[in-house]
Amino acid sequence: MKILAISDLHGELSENLLNYIKTNEIDIVIVSGDITNFGPGDLGEGLLNKIANQNVKVFAIPGNCDPKDIFSYIDNSNAINIHNSIFEMDDIGLCGFGGSNATPFDTPLEYDENEIYGSLCELLPSINDKKVKILVTHAPPIDTFVDEIEGGAHVGSSSVRKIIEEYQPDIALCGHIHEAIAVDKIGDTIILNPGHREDGNAGLIIISSEFDEITAQIIEL
Repeated sequence: MKILAISDLHGELSENLLNYIKTNEIDIVIVSGDITNFGPGDLGEGLLNKIANQNVKVFAIPGNCDPKDIFSYIDNSNAINIHNSIFEMDDIGLCGFGGSNATPFDTPLEYDENEIYGSLCELLPSINDKKVKILVTHAPPIDTFVDEIEGGAHVGSSSVRKIIEEYQPDIALCGHIHEAIAVDKIGDTIILNPGHREDGNAGLIIISSEFDEITAQIIEL
């Protein structure tokens, strides 16, 4: 199975991305938030539909720069909204939480760390029996390669990190920090931030047919 991870579209969608999906037999596309750049919500719906129209299953969560009405637009699209919910597909379980921890910018979708942690604590045990468990958040876990801003400060979520440490999903996909394009690990969990989509990067995750081997890398499209 091939999963393409993208994030931080901010209202833009390149033909390179759509062509890659069409020509590389991608099974799933996961969008880790900031679909729009503060709206409008219907733009997000349209962008998700363009991806889904490539004959691929799409899962999405909002980011902190999406408007508060984005949830209904994701629901109305041909993508599957996994914010604050789970989705089970054969031997794979997905768990998502959008928005971000607090920022200095008072963006539309920010959550208290306790709310992020509490919500994910309720959700993740539901997919414990799956062979591959995927956590999708917009906020990256703190103190990793995937949350480091220019200048070296780490601004990720302490709750996302704590959840990963405690539940050890197989894969944790995130976004939010455009320049922190990286693959990292916390324990046995592979963490991937593909960065700002319009910079030309995405994450490619390959899961073996027996679900016993996972590889993850950053690719240029």
